[in-house]
Amino acid sequence: MGCGKTMQLLQVAFNYEERGHKVCVIKPKTDTKHGTKLYTRIGPERETDFCFDRKMDLFKEISKKYSNVQCVLVDESQFLTKEQVDQLMMVTIKLNIPVMAYGLRLNFRREDGGFEGATRLLQIAHDIEEIKTICECGKKATYNARFLNGKLVADGPDVLIDDGTIDIEYRAICPACYEKHLEDK
Repeated sequence: MGCGKTMQLLQVAFNYEERGHKVCVIKPKTDTKHGTKLYTRIGPERETDFCFDRKMDLFKEISKKYSNVQCVLVDESQFLTKEQVDQLMMVTIKLNIPVMAYGLRLNFRREDGGFEGATRLLQIAHDIEEIKTICECGKKATYNARFLNGKLVADGPDVLIDDGTIDIEYRAICPACYEKHLEDK
């Protein structure tokens, strides 16, 4: 959606690896765009170490195959289940490996109901840092807006990934522009 979450994750991975440390980069299978790669609008991309589904026990997977890393980086963390967020907390507690999760707080309807992972992360995270981005009008963007065929939509399925068959776009916009787009429908 263009707010820099994945770019920030890739920067953190680079910083660790530049200093000779190993990282584990993961993303949910729900994010089918670009397959197993992390991709940014401005160019950098990276293959993930693994993609997970909603049933995978992340603590078991990381403790079996990635217990030698210095950091776990999670892209699109809003798609985690509540249980998976708790499993990642166990990675920090039992394996002493920091976990940094990058994702959205709210869905395109401005609710947390579609993202149980985001809700649980906000409840138990040690630290929360907001990545600031700019709306089309120049103000601070705080909403995730879904556009179909250029028009803002405020209903529909929680997860709708651009698979190339529909004209779907997610944009970071400010509350005023969100309301303006709703009125223009």
